[in-house]
Amino acid sequence: MTHTSHEHFGPAVVLLSGGLDSMVTAALARERGFEVHALTIDYGQRHVRELQSARAIAEQLGVARHVELPLDLRQFGGSALTADIDVPKGGVAGDIPVTYVPARNLVFLALTTAFAETSHSRDIFIGVNALDYSGYPDCRPEFIASFAETARLGTKQGIEGEPFTIHAPLQELSKADIARECDRLGLDPAWSWSCYDPTPDGVACGACDSCRLRRKGFDEAGLVDTTVYAKDAPALTE
Repeated sequence: MTHTSHEHFGPAVVLLSGGLDSMVTAALARERGFEVHALTIDYGQRHVRELQSARAIAEQLGVARHVELPLDLRQFGGSALTADIDVPKGGVAGDIPVTYVPARNLVFLALTTAFAETSHSRDIFIGVNALDYSGYPDCRPEFIASFAETARLGTKQGIEGEPFTIHAPLQELSKADIARECDRLGLDPAWSWSCYDPTPDGVACGACDSCRLRRKGFDEAGLVDTTVYAKDAPALTE
């Protein structure tokens, strides 16, 4: 669902985590002619390195405004990304993994909607992906569609006839497709960060679900991922 004209819609608000998908999404919003306002949530994630990447991406893309919002989800726990639970390294499985952060995108999209309404924006971009995702329920198209209706019903802007459009431009893309878009848009993959469990010296582990999906995507696209991975990262065939 994309508007044909952007002149009177104001800026687009992008949920910018610092990962590959959010970087490509922000660049696509810019390519479509939007002024980009980026929101990054510091939720106490163990891969805090992605916050540095979000700042770097915002600078590289020349976003008009970048807000970094602290929201310490470690107080809730319940995820390998916010609590002292081991990040799985055995390969991507079909079940909802322990790296799922309870209701993360529901919470983040609510905050992004608030940011959009105060930014006089009707366009929200999020880099969720339904095909190559790790089993997270809050990346599914039906959730995004449902949230758009909730935002319409629950905001002043929505009930006054200016509902938000939730853009999920990567929704139906494979990780290889996303790697190709990264290349087409002239982005350096190393600006972004995907690893859930960096090594003590700050290198991507190459073994967690997120690293495996990313590495496989670039490999299938025949493109070089400029990210530095740990020397003991498993082979892609594993």
